[in-house]
This record gives sequence, C-alpha cells and structure tokens, in this order.
Amino acid sequence: MEHDIDIGIEHAARKQIGEGLSRLLADTYTLYLKTHNFHWNVTGPQFNSLHAMFEQQYTELAAAVDEIAERIRALGLPAPGSYKQFAELSSIKEEAGVPSADAMLRILVKDQEAVVRTARSIFPVVVKAGDEPSADLLTQRMQVHEKAAWMLRSHLV
Repeated sequence: MEHDIDIGIEHAARKQIGEGLSRLLADTYTLYLKTHNFHWNVTGPQFNSLHAMFEQQYTELAAAVDEIAERIRALGLPAPGSYKQFAELSSIKEEAGVPSADAMLRILVKDQEAVVRTARSIFPVVVKAGDEPSADLLTQRMQVHEKAAWMLRSHLV
C-alpha cells in the first residue's frame, strides 16, 4: 500500500530524483565493493598506508549507501538493493583481477570522480524541485568523493 506523500515535491519530480539517487547508490555500492576488495588485496611497499586508507574509504562508503537509500525511501520510492540492479545502474565497473597498488590508486581515482559526476548530474533536477535535503546530500557526497580522489592521487608519483 502506497501512502500519499505531501512534502512539497510532486510525484514526477520525486520519481526523477529517486532514479538519480538510485544511480548514485549503485555507484557508491560498487565503489564500496571495489575499495574493500583492494583493501584486502593490496601489496607492495605502500601496503600499510594504502590498506589503512582503503579501509577508511570503504567504511565511509558503507555509511553513505545507507544514507542514500534512506533518502530514496523518504521520497517514497523503493531503493535498489541487488547486485543485478547495482550493475545495471552503476557507471562504475567491477574489477575482476588484482591490479598492482599503483593501478588500484588510478582505478579508484577514476571511480571516485565518476561518483562525483553522477551526483552532479542529479543536482539540476533536485534544485528545480526545491528538494533541499537531496541537494544537501549531493553536496556532501561530492565533497567526500572529491577529497577521496585527491587523497588517492596524492599517493601517485
């Protein structure tokens, strides 16, 4: 049973925002999995610093997926929650092998930047609809991912 939602945002706009946030959720979850994988499998002279940094990043991403999904639900829409849905929605591709530490850094920089682009692409719809909570969420996510990309790039020679 669907309840009437009267938060000052029309259903069509909520649906469009929810679809955008679903793409952001998929990107975030895929990046979470990849970062966790790299945390487990990184090797080399930078092992300690990368292992710790990857852990910090995947821990932040784990909290973010919950926040994004809960915003989708607050808009009255179902949040995607399967690997299949995430694979279909995400702009980030899974990593099949175990790249070198340097390659891991380059891959994660690219993926962090991809999440920023996804968040930024939703912003005009959110602003037009007057959805300040989603705008705040997107702004926070862009800041987190831009900083993470900078931190990752700083490890590259």
